[in-house]
Amino acid sequence: MEWINDFQIWFMSLGDAYGVNPIIFGAIYVGAIPFFTLSIAWVVRNYRIQQSIVLPVLSASFFFVSAYLYLIIAGENVPLWVYGVVVGMLAYGGWSTLRKVKYKINEVEEADEI
Repeated sequence: MEWINDFQIWFMSLGDAYGVNPIIFGAIYVGAIPFFTLSIAWVVRNYRIQQSIVLPVLSASFFFVSAYLYLIIAGENVPLWVYGVVVGMLAYGGWSTLRKVKYKINEVEEADEI
């Protein structure tokens, strides 16, 4: 069980080295999930009733990147490769989210046809 303590010490030391509190990062990351999900539902709803999806997409985008915004704003001396990983994760997450939204929209359209 000592490895758990060692991991915790190592993990928390990352925050000290880069000026980012891992607890705050995690809280933002987890706390944004319900708001992101609601924003996606808002996108699908607005699409279904043929209203603008700009505001819900902006909302979903903000909640999607909120924890990484904290990292970029608060981080100090963060290695360049970390930014590369963040960009890669955001690109993959955006692509994945777009696929899910298209799937949900297709489900709604098929349900409307019935």
